[in-house]
Amino acid sequence: MATPAAPHGEPDGPGAAAVPPELARLLRNQLEAVADEVEEEVRRQVPEYAVRSADGASRALLRSGVVQALTLFVDHIADPCCRGDSITAIYHELGRGEALEGHSLETLQSALRVGGLHAWRLLGRTTEELGLDSSVMAGLGELAFRTVHEVAEAAAAGYAEGQLRSADELERRRGRLLALLLGEQPVLPEAVRDLAHGARWSVPPYVAVVVLAAPSDQREERPLAAAGALVDMESRPPRMLVPDPDGSGGFGGRAFTLALRGRPAAIGPTVPLVEAARSLRWAVRALGLMGRGILPRQGVVRCADHLSTLLLHSDEPMLDLLRTRALAPLDGVSEQPRGRLAETLLAWLLSGSNVPEVAARLHVHPQTVRYRLRQLEKLFGEALHDPGNRLELILALTSAQKNEEFLNSRP
Repeated sequence: MATPAAPHGEPDGPGAAAVPPELARLLRNQLEAVADEVEEEVRRQVPEYAVRSADGASRALLRSGVVQALTLFVDHIADPCCRGDSITAIYHELGRGEALEGHSLETLQSALRVGGLHAWRLLGRTTEELGLDSSVMAGLGELAFRTVHEVAEAAAAGYAEGQLRSADELERRRGRLLALLLGEQPVLPEAVRDLAHGARWSVPPYVAVVVLAAPSDQREERPLAAAGALVDMESRPPRMLVPDPDGSGGFGGRAFTLALRGRPAAIGPTVPLVEAARSLRWAVRALGLMGRGILPRQGVVRCADHLSTLLLHSDEPMLDLLRTRALAPLDGVSEQPRGRLAETLLAWLLSGSNVPEVAARLHVHPQTVRYRLRQLEKLFGEALHDPGNRLELILALTSAQKNEEFLNSRP
């Protein structure tokens, strides 16, 4: 009849039974001395623990971990059926703490390997002095393997749990950092540094804010988050704060274009970090103008490439007043000729009153341009030749052209 297999790493068979329980008392008496040497060996062979030993709390934690593992080993000798749940729970918390601190699991596993091997060497000397036979040594070896396996499994499980919690906590901290940078209150550099440290975010000197058009399928990807961008896809519009936007990993990179997946986006101007909210305001304004067709509806629009348009539309009521006053002479003209006259007037003003250039730009005969200009002279009079009025006309006609209010038809 087959014997049920023991759990992975647990001893079974005659080797385990050959370990005399009274050996536990002898080894327990040496536990503190062995812990001293194991702790020193771990610090010597695992550089990360050597650095941490300068911190009293970290050194105490290492000491506790060594003592607990040795205690579990001795407990297994005293009672092979001992589960050691309280001790493995400690290693579960130890692994979880390593993850929350951003440390590598490999560092902890290295410490377990180094410590386990050195402890076995030290305890092996005691068993040799007692003249124990090979069957006892084999049983002790199985118990040592079982101990290392149990604490390593507990630490790995705790680390995995800590990683999940760490990721959630890191996301919350980055969210608070982004809210601070994009809020309406003045930003203090000291507050930014403190939050950035907790969020594991390198503080850049310059940033830019990108706002995205909402996706049609409402999927909320997190573009560029892995590249150091602070991302808030829950806000409307979704936004990203991109560090070092003019560097090699910024907006000129292929990764940026791919990350957007064709979504229309507006990029605010590059500003010092503490002025990120200003970049956001301009990016949001640009996205709104994209939706109205004043700026290109598709692709990526950079505010830096459309400063005059953004400035022109920065005060819409004032712009409406400017258009109403500057273009009032066209109010009495019917729609179709009004569009042709407005288009001709803007081309004439922008070309420095060069009739052939206007004709070429509008693809009409120069005589047609002259005919329209005579009509415009009757409507506007001397205002066409006043520098201040000409500037206002250019601003009014440019905004009207982008709004498609006056140029509804072409010859």
